[in-house]
Amino acid sequence: MKRTIKYYRIIWLRHDLPAGLSVFFVALPLCLGIALASGAPLYAGLLSGIIGGLIVSLISGSPLAVSGPAAGLSTLVAASIISFGDYKLFLLTVIVAGVFQLALGFFKLGVIANYFPSSVIKGMLAAIGILLISKQIPLALGYDQPDFWRSGLLKLFSPDNFFGSFKNFNHHITRGAILTSVVSLISLILFQLPFSKKIKLLPAPLIAVVIGIIANLVFTRFASNFSLKQTQLVNIPSDLFSNISFPDISKLFSSTETWKNGIIMGLLATLETLLCIEAIDKLDRRNRITPVNRELIAQGVGNITCGFLGAIPITAVVVRGAANVDAGARTKMSAFTHGFFLLLTVLFVPFLLNKIPYASLSAILLLTGYNLAKPKLFRNMWSLGWKQFLPFIITIIMILSTDLLIGVVIGLLISIYFIVQNNFKAEYKITRTKINGIETEYIKLNSNVTFLNKVNLRKTLDDVPEYSVLTINGSECNFIDYDILEIISEFENKAKERHIELHLLGIEKVNVTAVH
Repeated sequence: MKRTIKYYRIIWLRHDLPAGLSVFFVALPLCLGIALASGAPLYAGLLSGIIGGLIVSLISGSPLAVSGPAAGLSTLVAASIISFGDYKLFLLTVIVAGVFQLALGFFKLGVIANYFPSSVIKGMLAAIGILLISKQIPLALGYDQPDFWRSGLLKLFSPDNFFGSFKNFNHHITRGAILTSVVSLISLILFQLPFSKKIKLLPAPLIAVVIGIIANLVFTRFASNFSLKQTQLVNIPSDLFSNISFPDISKLFSSTETWKNGIIMGLLATLETLLCIEAIDKLDRRNRITPVNRELIAQGVGNITCGFLGAIPITAVVVRGAANVDAGARTKMSAFTHGFFLLLTVLFVPFLLNKIPYASLSAILLLTGYNLAKPKLFRNMWSLGWKQFLPFIITIIMILSTDLLIGVVIGLLISIYFIVQNNFKAEYKITRTKINGIETEYIKLNSNVTFLNKVNLRKTLDDVPEYSVLTINGSECNFIDYDILEIISEFENKAKERHIELHLLGIEKVNVTAVH
């Protein structure tokens, strides 16, 4: 026992402690930035990071994944907070999302992500990236009113919103914020280039935040015209725990919207978590595989805790997980350590967080949005052909013009259409020849012929010319749907009238008179 404890202590000191510190530096600005993008109190993002680190990491079976607030949920969270008009009611949806994930985990439904086409998932993430960029542009330019884009991306361009928003926007824009955003964005881009990996000592988001703080201090001292207003800086209460909002449990069953939004949030969080887990497992040099159902239970417990403690929802996050792997983490203690450092920061140095400009956080989120919706992604989807590109682009357009759920559902329907269309072609094969001047057709049914093939098979049979010979071979089929047998039996009656010589091999005849 002593030897085991000593071994894990050495692993933690050599690998997981420095890795946890590195992930903390990545997570701190992202927790604040994603809370900002979600329209939630900034402390809610920090609490989510703490819960993801201290609670989810202990229950999860993943040695390297790190959980916290995710950019992919920010759009849905922002819309939910606005629609409820009360943050306490929104917290109920987070609890429902956690319960939904818990149920998926207990009933071993972690495979659910495998049933969503990758084109739709990529389209969903790209749309979230576009929305994220659109919501951060005003903040990057110095606008300190969070409701600038509250009506959604396309509704912004209605006459009432467009002229009203931009009239107010012109009064709030500040040169200092623009300069801070530009400098922060340049530092983030430079630290993503290959040459910077050799000299990088700190994570790029942390450097962007430090540059923003220094820039504002310089502006305040030497160029007061450029200095940022207090409303353009992060505001974390010194006594954080006295300001936390708690859910109004008495209203849990008062509205179906709470359950609808909660289940959508739970489903989206589940998809993002499972995609992240798959990506992080591929980065693991020890080839360890995360048990997905246990991960969903961990995420469910985490989100229920977030809902009860006033935090925004969490998922496993690729950015944090990848930073954890790059920093040389070995066990889940690195994720726990990052959560512990976040807790210490909130408890003992909240005054340092209040020096961070919103403009620096918006620069981080602009790059996060760009990474979700890179032009390279669009080119790649185009190169895969229409069957992949069409569901992808339609998902994006519908999410931007309606909402996340409608966009994803329509994208799924388009994907299902292509699946059905492929199924039509796959389950039977037609051969046409001419023997002694007589048209001869041979239809071979493949392994499983279902009702999905009805339309095409009926059209094929109707196209068979008069005075020809037709053979339909189903002898090698494992399954032929009753609908297909009915169509073939109906055609047998028509074939006599059209003078078609019909041969059926391995096909059972059914009584079709009851149908008429």
